Amino acid sequence: MSVHLVGGGWSESNDGSVYAPFLAEAAERARASGFEGVPRIAVVVVRDGDGAEHAEKLMSATGATDDFEAVVTALAHGEEATTAALAEVHGIVVGGGLTPAYLEALRPVFGEIRRQVSAGVPYLGFSAGSTIASEHALVGGWRIGGVEVSPEGGSEGLDEVTVENGIGLLDISVDVHAVQWGNLSRLIAATEAGLVAGGIAIDENTAFIVGEGALRAVGAGNVWQVLPAEAGVRVSSLAAE
Repeated sequence: MSVHLVGGGWSESNDGSVYAPFLAEAAERARASGFEGVPRIAVVVVRDGDGAEHAEKLMSATGATDDFEAVVTALAHGEEATTAALAEVHGIVVGGGLTPAYLEALRPVFGEIRRQVSAGVPYLGFSAGSTIASEHALVGGWRIGGVEVSPEGGSEGLDEVTVENGIGLLDISVDVHAVQWGNLSRLIAATEAGLVAGGIAIDENTAFIVGEGALRAVGAGNVWQVLPAEAGVRVSSLAAE
């Protein structure tokens, strides 16, 4: 199964295309396990005050709420997830919000998420949920060595660009809201400074899909690849289907 990384954003003309490949894989996982009925999907959100609303918005964005059963876990900042949130599900969705809060809340279940994805359960991260999926998670910040490298609005409450150990579902770093928040420049600067060994920055309303087949991008924007190069970095883009 695949890892689906959504760059955040809410489309006013949503047709569910960003989420359709994930839902199809969750349904396939349910059938393969002999489960009768619609697939059960864990939806984990970490937010202060509006967790239930964010989970509902995520589910509505799929455009197919009748096609799955959502098992919602809404955690406040400072709370930690347990494996009960991920029990007997056919897909895992991790939502958006303050990335450092997601990192701390889900750290106790990183191993369980890796185990389930290795066993064939698809994972979908939305914004923060995409960022922390990496082995080396680019969790926030807007300056390197005191020099501005991206807008402060996307800093996640951090000053210096910060990289921490993430879930480890992929070995490249991930940034989100790439063009919309100006975070592409943060990934470029972090790569050039050697904080990360390159990665991808995903536009809003766009998903990057990493699985057994060819890498894919679906949705409305681009996925930007940043790699170290002899003279600095090399940037290329993959347009969504």
